[in-house]
Amino acid sequence: MFKNEEDDDIILTHYGEDPADYFGAAIPPLFMNTLHVREKFDDPYAKGCDANSNYNYGRVSNPTVEYAEKKLAALERGCGALCFASGMAAISSAILNAVKTDDHIICVMNAYGPTRQFLTDICRDRFGITVTFVRGTDTAEIEDAIKPETTLIMLESPTSLMFEIVDLAAVAQVARKRGITTVIDNTYCTPLFQKPLEFGIDVSVHTASKYFGGHSDIIAGAVIGVDKKFMDRLNYHGRMLYGGILGPMEGWLMLRGLRTLRVRLEAHQASAVRIAEYLEKHPKVSAVHYPGLDSHPQRELIKRQQTGSSGLLSVEIPGNPEKVKAAFDNLKLFQAGPSWGGFESLRIFCSGGDKWLGCKDNLIRLHVGLEGTANLLADLEEALKLL
Repeated sequence: MFKNEEDDDIILTHYGEDPADYFGAAIPPLFMNTLHVREKFDDPYAKGCDANSNYNYGRVSNPTVEYAEKKLAALERGCGALCFASGMAAISSAILNAVKTDDHIICVMNAYGPTRQFLTDICRDRFGITVTFVRGTDTAEIEDAIKPETTLIMLESPTSLMFEIVDLAAVAQVARKRGITTVIDNTYCTPLFQKPLEFGIDVSVHTASKYFGGHSDIIAGAVIGVDKKFMDRLNYHGRMLYGGILGPMEGWLMLRGLRTLRVRLEAHQASAVRIAEYLEKHPKVSAVHYPGLDSHPQRELIKRQQTGSSGLLSVEIPGNPEKVKAAFDNLKLFQAGPSWGGFESLRIFCSGGDKWLGCKDNLIRLHVGLEGTANLLADLEEALKLL
């Protein structure tokens, strides 16, 4: 049904809503109730991702949250979506929904840190699931890591910190032949700049606290899938039994964020491209990692599967770690903070070269916010002068 960019804009603004259902209000109301009552209690539990006629208890489904879920499923071209109380609730629930004891998981090496920790500290150490980490940029490496007991390939593209790209169509093809579930963290691109399910990936997960919210005022997560059985099981396990559903207030705020997602994302990208190009030419910068640069070593693959890049990038700065950190601590607009995807510019610092990450110098991740490109460039220039 939905095929192009203009369809996505309709999804973000109006899809899944009917003002006639709520007295002509321009936006859906906030359903703060914990339960729904009825004359006959025939079905005690909402079923699956399309539980609109079966609202019973707030741990399972909520109308406000469901408005957001309908939009996300349509944006990703999935059969359904489920929102969770955090990105990690979404990620961990999706992983546990795909594996059992004695299974094997393959994961890209530079995935989101807490995802790696969940795979090792919980899946491996507590549940007896083996885990293999791969670079991910070579599909053959992933294929070689497959074992008879492999049931899940956990992807992220672009990857965290180094922004390396995974060939989604190629990995999906390898996995489908063997009946292996593929899950991707698509938080960086959002469904506006990348639609992994259209490349054959089974499940897309998001930390919705980032661009979906956009204002640094919600903690939320989302899972979108192509298989209804997978999503129905996830609704039963991840929501009813694990209790990870998103709260209605956060769902309402996510709806607000989704309406402006495109204009915000394009503004983040426009500033990030200019800043990345400026840093790439700066004599005190040894490397810039950003998928939006023409110089990115995987540029042709990026063109095939992404329609844009967001506001997150990283730079390598040579020199004494303490001196580099001290210089960047003088930034005024790029505040020190671990998150990203909101309106504000942020930075985090990784001292020294890290062979595991793939960098050789001090790595600084920057989130380019909405404070204005000229202002942000001036802020960076003042910090770089101190080196």
